[in-house]
Amino acid sequence: MKIIAFYLPQFHQIPENDIWWGNGFTEWVNVKKAKPLYEGHYQPRKPLNNNYYNLLDDRVKEWQIKLAKENGVYGFCFYHYWFGGRMLLQQPVEQFLKNSNLDLPFCICWANENWTQAWVSKDNRILIEQKYGGKPEWKEHFKYLLPYFKDNRYITNNGKPLFVIYRPELIESLNEMLDYWQELARENGFLGIDFAYQHLNFDREKNTDDSRFVYNIEYQPPYAYYDLTKNKFKYLKKIRRHVLSFLEQKFNINIKGVRPGGVLRFSYDDMWNQIIKRIPEDEKRIPGAFVDWDNTPRKGEKGSVYEGATPEKFHKYLTKQIRRTRDVYKKDMLFMFAWNEWAEGGYLEPDEKFGFEYLKAIKQALIENNEFPEWKEKNENG
Repeated sequence: MKIIAFYLPQFHQIPENDIWWGNGFTEWVNVKKAKPLYEGHYQPRKPLNNNYYNLLDDRVKEWQIKLAKENGVYGFCFYHYWFGGRMLLQQPVEQFLKNSNLDLPFCICWANENWTQAWVSKDNRILIEQKYGGKPEWKEHFKYLLPYFKDNRYITNNGKPLFVIYRPELIESLNEMLDYWQELARENGFLGIDFAYQHLNFDREKNTDDSRFVYNIEYQPPYAYYDLTKNKFKYLKKIRRHVLSFLEQKFNINIKGVRPGGVLRFSYDDMWNQIIKRIPEDEKRIPGAFVDWDNTPRKGEKGSVYEGATPEKFHKYLTKQIRRTRDVYKKDMLFMFAWNEWAEGGYLEPDEKFGFEYLKAIKQALIENNEFPEWKEKNENG
């Protein structure tokens, strides 16, 4: 079983972040400034032994890989930020490519949104616009990715590198670009590329052409949130529309589109129960899993919190999801949120409260499904 964890590279300083957020900004800034917003709210999250690491230090990546391998995490899926030839946060994965001692399978996910202030601020100003261009720009991007695809650590299926696109629906001339990349892959000795997509929006759009994609990753917990709330709040939303309309007509106040503030609180158990009863809608589906979720460190006084997460619950649900990956989805891959999304509460790395228990939960869940690599090796060797 290949558990592949999404990996955020924003734990090192870059000039752009210094300008936009202040000198020395990394994701740790958001993590450190977090505060509890209600009684029992687990914030701030603190890494074990104050390990506020710098990803430009290869010893950090060696430590991460050691933890991953010891506990059955198969590989990392690195987020990749490419804006028509301009890149952000590329140094950790470039270092990974150059250092053959970092011996863990990996793949790349193109986080192809505009870079805005919305993720940490009320201001939605675009800082770098995402432009896709035509064949010359597509070729330039492919040439940058090619050394990764050729690396023997890169995750492939039947000789085809696995490449994830976060939000395909944003790409103009999507099919033309993907067809051209397939052509370039064959010209460079590959049988092709296995494209996967990640975001719920592409999956839920009507009349979506996903014919170029081999896989649809059920990125969790957003899929579970959608399933849980798509009908639950339908009536409440209708009432809210009527109330807003009345206020506008009565008091001549334009308040449409205003999102109420505060923290949205959900049950960790409810989300996981939604995940483990999900039935794949087609054979392209790759199941997902999540450690925890709390994005208030990024959002300040707003955000979403899934309450009640513990390593014991995570172990229980993941054990079931591994079994379902094999028996229901008929897949050998499961994508995990996340390795190190500290400011969104999704991290496997040890913290002060739970130590290494979430990592140990993965190992135990794999062992109980006879899927842990060391167990398989011992069994096969007698």
